[in-house]
Amino acid sequence: MKNLVRKSVYMFMCMALITGCSATRNANNKQKGAVIGASGGAVIGGIIGNNVGKKGNTALGAIIGAVVGGVAGGYIGDRMDRQAERIEEEIPGAEVTRVGEGINVTFNEEAGVYFDTSKSNVKGTSATTLDKLAGIFKEYPNSDVLIEGHTDSAGPDDYNMKLSQQRAESVTNYLISKGIEANRFSTKWYGENQPKADNETTEGKAKNRRVELAIIASKDLKEEAVEKTKG
Repeated sequence: MKNLVRKSVYMFMCMALITGCSATRNANNKQKGAVIGASGGAVIGGIIGNNVGKKGNTALGAIIGAVVGGVAGGYIGDRMDRQAERIEEEIPGAEVTRVGEGINVTFNEEAGVYFDTSKSNVKGTSATTLDKLAGIFKEYPNSDVLIEGHTDSAGPDDYNMKLSQQRAESVTNYLISKGIEANRFSTKWYGENQPKADNETTEGKAKNRRVELAIIASKDLKEEAVEKTKG
């Protein structure tokens, strides 16, 4: 996979809490999920998830905070691997990051989802990109999606907060209009408060005007994972 970034967040947890974890250094996401589960992954994941969120990436915090862990976590991780690969294949411009049992996807002006100045409606290339994403969500119905809106620092804080809300909701509503169940989505917005790049440059501002997704296992998938991995 050319662009897919594989984050070793579980490795950090393992190093902090499990002795002898050097044996997992070359493990894939599925294997890391199983290792962490041995030490109560759901509780630990929630703690680390909250810390990640406080540092300015609530999407990653949501993913890690939803961890199941154990063999069931490995089962979920395997399915997330496949879904991440499909997103990368269909939307090569997207920044796709596999984290533990979830997927973080960032769309900005370079990745096919963008908006006209001060606008929030989905159109053109953005619509084409989201059509592809909707198709993948239909292929993988047992995942829930957090959609976050972000802006650059141009304009007043309250204006940017409202604009980020409108854009996050616009993307959410567009995907729902394509046949994805509304109860799979949650939507948040942060204005200019979570920049990924330097707002002092034109390039940095373009990267900060983004929509970010956290894809996690649904309740049904978690129950399936536990059932399938019993014993």
